[in-house]
Amino acid sequence: MDARTVLVRPVISEKSYALIAEGKYTFRVADRAHKTQIAHAVEEVFGVSVDAVRTSQVRAKPKRRGLSKGKSRSWKKAVVQLAPGERIELFEGAETA
Repeated sequence: MDARTVLVRPVISEKSYALIAEGKYTFRVADRAHKTQIAHAVEEVFGVSVDAVRTSQVRAKPKRRGLSKGKSRSWKKAVVQLAPGERIELFEGAETA
């Protein structure tokens, strides 16, 4: 798998921004990607060293619009712990303004 296809997009939420202070970054990743692929992808794309990767499967939630029912998609989430002193500037550029 290519590094750009492993990392789908960063997860932007209050909890993910709270984890940035601890050196942990949250990404939405490809469903079939495993921890080693995720670690190599983050190292290749952002040029940082990864200490640990934790993954979880986010389940689909039931949704309704009028009388029609459905579900949102399930997806895979990865929380990446960077080595001490490492940072990803992409996430922290919005805070300095």
